[in-house]
Amino acid sequence: MRQRKDSAAHRASHLPVSNETSAGGIVVRVDEGHAFVACIGRRNRAGRLEWCLPKGHIEAGETPEDAAIREVAEETGIDADIIQPIGVIDYWFTGDDRRVHKVVHHYLLEFKGGDITTENDPDHEAEVAEWIPVSDLRQRLAYPNERKMAQVAIALLSPEQ
Repeated sequence: MRQRKDSAAHRASHLPVSNETSAGGIVVRVDEGHAFVACIGRRNRAGRLEWCLPKGHIEAGETPEDAAIREVAEETGIDADIIQPIGVIDYWFTGDDRRVHKVVHHYLLEFKGGDITTENDPDHEAEVAEWIPVSDLRQRLAYPNERKMAQVAIALLSPEQ
């Protein structure tokens, strides 16, 4: 088994490397004194639904802020304005044919309008979109780095805590 792991690591280390930059964030809507965040559900490689924050690649000529607003709109149907940056996630993963170094710019955004839906997601990556109570984000978000971004947003929204 050890040899198998070593050969997989060896193979991955010889794959070409690509760099990707994305942007997205945490869109907050307050309803009757309760805060909710727009999240999307995507299927992972194993076919399990995982909840995550809306985000996507920065297109040519876009700023990270522009991309965050566009990606949120595409993946959730929500119109939002940026309140402030909340952090950058930097990580590596291995695809079928390459290793990817990914940087994701996250923003805290304020809900302006729209109905939550995945209908306009051009890549059809988001299977479902839902308003999740802020208090449930730590349990619902699939990735630890996104849970950390949620913690930053919660701290900004509740400075007295």
